[in-house]
Amino acid sequence: MEFSEQDHRFMARALQLAARGAGSTDPNPQVGCVLVRDGSVVGEGWHEQAGGPHAEIVALRHAGAAARGAIAYVTLEPCCHHGRTPPCSDALIAAGIDTVIAAMTDPNPLMAGKGLAQLQAAGLAVASGLGASSAEQLNPGYIRRMRSQRPWVRCKMAMSLDGGTASSSGESKWISSADARQDVQRLRARSSAIMTGIGTVLADDPAMNVRLGEAGGQRQPLRVIVDSQLRIPPGARILQLPGEVLIATASADQRRIRALQRPGVQVCRLPGEGGRVDLEGLLDCLAVQQINELLLEAGAILSGAMISAGLVDELIIYMAPRLLGDQARGLLVLPELTRLAQAVALTVHDIRAVGDDWRITARVG
Repeated sequence: MEFSEQDHRFMARALQLAARGAGSTDPNPQVGCVLVRDGSVVGEGWHEQAGGPHAEIVALRHAGAAARGAIAYVTLEPCCHHGRTPPCSDALIAAGIDTVIAAMTDPNPLMAGKGLAQLQAAGLAVASGLGASSAEQLNPGYIRRMRSQRPWVRCKMAMSLDGGTASSSGESKWISSADARQDVQRLRARSSAIMTGIGTVLADDPAMNVRLGEAGGQRQPLRVIVDSQLRIPPGARILQLPGEVLIATASADQRRIRALQRPGVQVCRLPGEGGRVDLEGLLDCLAVQQINELLLEAGAILSGAMISAGLVDELIIYMAPRLLGDQARGLLVLPELTRLAQAVALTVHDIRAVGDDWRITARVG
């Protein structure tokens, strides 16, 4: 099917609507829908939160009887299976929709083209692929989990212009600006989980929670602590705040495990090489718990280990306009490189000012 300028315009609107669900639809994807009849929008909607009506249902309710004969522009293939809500494909057929244009097929094995096939079998015209790249960018975690059984991993770091993360004494609060720190809160809010290492917990006693106020919502992502030897104090602040916590460890010390376990705190034993946590196994475990997007906020050792293992998809680096000198602590602990060909390759997707800092977004590989 050849898409018109009008098709592109209405799909762009559907994508815009879908983005409004960021941080509230987890573990479901963000989806938007626009219903158009005779060139005019008669209904639109987006999936607002998990368990609530899907985008297509919201748009159909908005349109009412005007939906009959309309074209539905939807950012993801309509579902055709019973989950927490009935199939959207059945609702589109019952409403008399004439054509469904999806940005992409749903990578969920329960779907994988079956929704579009059902619509076509019912006599609707169907097409997909319009705005597919933009649709994938909306839901990298959901797509990664469905295709590879792993979450999408973002590694957030802050550094000086010359690559330092702390002074030689270890002082690092605050390298980045208040605007950059607020931007990090938005990153946290859209994430399914936030992960850090025991070194950060012992040094800073962080909260690792979302602090955006009522306007940003108060859904708290799962907080994940990589603690190979269970050194975390039972009174650590991260364990006292509302929200779920997962402690990943290699330790078999049942006394310590029992001391930490409580409602809202689970200890997951994932022993790997050298008495350390199996990081690949941890990502597998998080995928089983329907974690789509994992935000890594850790020190140089854990961040470096994740990158070295090929487990980081995206870097978010806040670069502050200051110099810390050659004695400053570095950004990452990586294996020694003897040749430039061994360097970790990055593709920069975005650079923008955030307050006084610059935010660099780069894909790994």
